[in-house]
Amino acid sequence: MTLGQGVTLGPVHLFFIRMVIAVGFVRVIVRGERLAGSLTSLDHLMLAWATWALISSFFHKDISGVLVNRLGLVYNGCGIYFLLRVFCQSLNDVVRLCRITALLLIPLSIIMFSEKITGHNLFSALGGVSELSEVRNGRVRAQGPFAHSILAGTAGAVSLPLMIGLWQQHRKTAIAGIVACCLMIVASASSGPIMSSLFAMGALFMWYWRDRMWLIRWFAVLAYIGADLVMKAPAYYLVARIDLTGSSTSWHRAKLIEAALEHISEWWFAGTDYTRHWIAYGVGWSPDHVDITNHYIYMGVLGGLPLMLLFIAILAKAFSFVGQTLREANNNLSSASRFMIWALGASLFSHAASFLSISYFDQSFVFLYLTLAAISSASIQTMRSPVNTEAIASSATPFPAVRYHRWLIHQPLNDTLQPSTNLTERKNRSS
Repeated sequence: MTLGQGVTLGPVHLFFIRMVIAVGFVRVIVRGERLAGSLTSLDHLMLAWATWALISSFFHKDISGVLVNRLGLVYNGCGIYFLLRVFCQSLNDVVRLCRITALLLIPLSIIMFSEKITGHNLFSALGGVSELSEVRNGRVRAQGPFAHSILAGTAGAVSLPLMIGLWQQHRKTAIAGIVACCLMIVASASSGPIMSSLFAMGALFMWYWRDRMWLIRWFAVLAYIGADLVMKAPAYYLVARIDLTGSSTSWHRAKLIEAALEHISEWWFAGTDYTRHWIAYGVGWSPDHVDITNHYIYMGVLGGLPLMLLFIAILAKAFSFVGQTLREANNNLSSASRFMIWALGASLFSHAASFLSISYFDQSFVFLYLTLAAISSASIQTMRSPVNTEAIASSATPFPAVRYHRWLIHQPLNDTLQPSTNLTERKNRSS
């Protein structure tokens, strides 16, 4: 659905996705549903991020307006994240969620590819998007229901690892999902989604060296330092050299990082209300800001370094969960399940790379919090160690307390309530 679908109640904009979140909360309350397991460290980081996002609004000029905006940000992020934490109780639920995503992307990709051919966006009938597609350097950039073609293609790119993760268990669904993601990437005609998909595929390929990831991480750090030493410009200006479609504004991405570092004194504590002077040119939709095409810097503009670092900590903790889950549950999961967990990490890596070139300012944030919630729920199931009563019962010398507990469960009610049966007799009968 487009952002044009919804209602406005005073300063509050209830987009369609926010209505869905509200319905989800009602379901949770009515059914009495709970999170899978206890709160994880990733859950706590999400709550800390949300708390500072609200607190930092009091350090801006228009406190009421900024607070309403932050409430919307927190509602979107925490709403999707914690609802999916509740709904995904196991790794099997995560797999089903990925299969549903694949089925939903199929009609979306067909409509986007049709837009690529005709230049007419069928989603314009729902409002919120233009009827005529953007054309840059002779290429039609399809956007579907999303706010921008880059975001539309990025949604397909970050979903691609999840589709490949289904390959061993649900091959037909995986093929359909892979085709749908590729169609979305091609239809967007943007360099960003292509690079995001390449990062995703590279992360998936690292599966074969998953036991040596520490070495690969150090190599990446040293390579960046080496590039920074030999280049005249900072190493992040390598981003400016990327243009896979002939219509990219990669230089702006690098310049934005440089401008943010130069003006860090203005936004480091709680963000800033004005960035227009950072770069010589601005944007037509805001007299106060430049085009913040970097999600990390976007977090900094909203809530300063604390909000940015909390957001980075969320991503880092999720990556840590993936590695820890694979290490601790290596012998308890099938190869297909372990690869599915790795695919979740690859999808998150694609998000992390995409954040250097785009900020999620529309409903595409759903894909990010879906991945984070799936990682958190999968880690709880695989890392906890519940008592396996069946295995205990089949052993030669079962633990007496567990053996008695299993016997008590399987006895008829009138038998277990007989006061004349002492504990010794019950143990002998259970044997």
